[in-house]
Amino acid sequence: MNPLAELRIDSRHVLVDGLWRPGASGDTLALSDPSDGSPLADIARGTADDIDAAVAAARRASDGDWGRTDAAARGRLLARLGVLVGEHVGLLARLEARDVGKPLGQARRDALALARYCEFYAGAADKLHGETLPYLDGYTVMTLREPHGVTGHVVPWNYPMQIIGRSVGAALCAGNATVLKPAEEACLTALAFGELARRAGFPAGAVNVVPGLGDEAGAALASHPGVAHVSFTGSVATGRLVQKAAGDNVVPVTLELGGKSAQLVFDDADLDAALPLLVDAGIQNAGQTCSAASRLLVQRGVHERVVERLRTRYTALRVGPAMGDPDVGPLISARQQAIVAAYIERGSDLETLARGTLDGAAPAGGHYVVPTLFGDVPPDHVLAREEVFGPVQVVIPFDDEEEGLAIANGTDYGLVAGVWTRDGARQLRLARALEAGQVFVNDYGAGGGVELPFGGVGRSGHGREKGFEALYGFTRLKTVAIRHG
Repeated sequence: MNPLAELRIDSRHVLVDGLWRPGASGDTLALSDPSDGSPLADIARGTADDIDAAVAAARRASDGDWGRTDAAARGRLLARLGVLVGEHVGLLARLEARDVGKPLGQARRDALALARYCEFYAGAADKLHGETLPYLDGYTVMTLREPHGVTGHVVPWNYPMQIIGRSVGAALCAGNATVLKPAEEACLTALAFGELARRAGFPAGAVNVVPGLGDEAGAALASHPGVAHVSFTGSVATGRLVQKAAGDNVVPVTLELGGKSAQLVFDDADLDAALPLLVDAGIQNAGQTCSAASRLLVQRGVHERVVERLRTRYTALRVGPAMGDPDVGPLISARQQAIVAAYIERGSDLETLARGTLDGAAPAGGHYVVPTLFGDVPPDHVLAREEVFGPVQVVIPFDDEEEGLAIANGTDYGLVAGVWTRDGARQLRLARALEAGQVFVNDYGAGGGVELPFGGVGRSGHGREKGFEALYGFTRLKTVAIRHG
C-alpha cells in the first residue's frame, strides 16, 4: 500500500533537483502504524550519495534560478504553497495521524499550522530589511541580509509538519535552497510537503527531501561541506553530534533540543483558566513534545484543590488509536514505549495521583502508555529532572515565590515556562527571572504561535525559530561602507 498514492508519488523515492527517484542504494526502511503496529509504508533509505546529490542540486538552485528570484516572487511561491497545504489538510492530517500516532484532531491542527507558516513567511519575504548606519562624514554605510545559500534541515518525528514549516519555510523565505532530512520514523508528511512545493512552482533544487537513518543520511547532511547552515530539532545527545559535525565546517547551527518545562501555580491563580492547560500542555501528542509542561509547581495554599481537579481531568483522559481522535494516542514506537514505561517504574517510590484509561478496543500491537500523574515529587527526583518524552507529569509543591522560582530554574533545560498569578508585579518579576526561551503568563502554549520566536537556553539549545526572528538566523549580515567624499 502506498499512503501517498493520492499525491501520485512513491513513498520509496527521494526528491532531488525537482524529480522523484529511488534512493541511490535502492534500500528501503519499513514504517509501521503506532496505533496497531501494522505495516504502513516503505521509504527510501537515503545515503551520503543521495545527500551529495541533493546538496549539489540545492547549490545549483542557489546559484541559478532560485538565487535570482526576488523577494516578492519568493513570497508568492510560499503563499501558493500555503494554499496547496490548506487544500490537502485532510490528507496531511491522516498521514500524520497514522505515521506518528497523533490523534487526528491534533494532526489536523498541525496541518493548518503548516499552512499558516507558509502564509506568514510569504508575507515576510519582502520585509527582511537591512539598515543604514551613521558613520564618518563622507561615508554611507549599509547592512544587507543575504541568504546562507544551502541550508540543511534535520526534522524529528514528533511534529514533522510544524517543524518543517518553521524551519524550511523560514529558510525559503530568506532565499536559501534547502535539503530536508525527516526522521526515519515519520517521513510521510515531509514527502508530501516536497511534492506540494514542487506543484507550487519552486524551482528544481530549491526543496529537496531525503529520508533515511539519522546516522547515515542525517550525519551526512550535518557534516556536508556544501551546507552553509544546519537546523536541527531533537535530542540533546544527537544535537551535540550535529553541532560538532557542522563545527568542522565552521557553519552556524540552530539547535532546538529537550525540555523539562514548569508551570508555576500560585495561590491567587485563576484555577478555572489554569486547570485545562495544566494537563493538556503536558499530555499533548502523548507527551512527546519538547516544550511539554511536565512539571506542575503548585503553591501550598491551593495544592489540595489543584490536585483534586487534576485527578478529575486525568481519570477522564481516554487513550486509543490515533484515527479515533482520542485525548492521547500511542507513542511513536515500541522503543519509546519501553523508555517511558521504565521512567514510570522509576516513580514507584512516589504517590500516583491518577491515571488515564486505555480504550478497551485499542489494538494489542499499539504503543500505548496510559498518562500518569505523580504527586509531592521531590525537585531532585529523576522524574522532576529528566525529560521523559511521554504522558507523565509531576506535581511539586512550593511555599513562596523564591522557592518556586528556584525549583523552576533547577534543571539543565530552559525551553518554556508558565506562570499563573493575578499579581502583576509577580508576573513581571518571574517573566524576567525564569530561565526559559518562552514564558507564558496566565496561559501556556507548547511552542506558542507561528509569530512567536521559539528556542531555548542551557541544554534546550540555542538560536531561535518561528516568527520574524527566525529569518535572522537564516541570513548572514553584510556591512557595506561607501566612501564618497
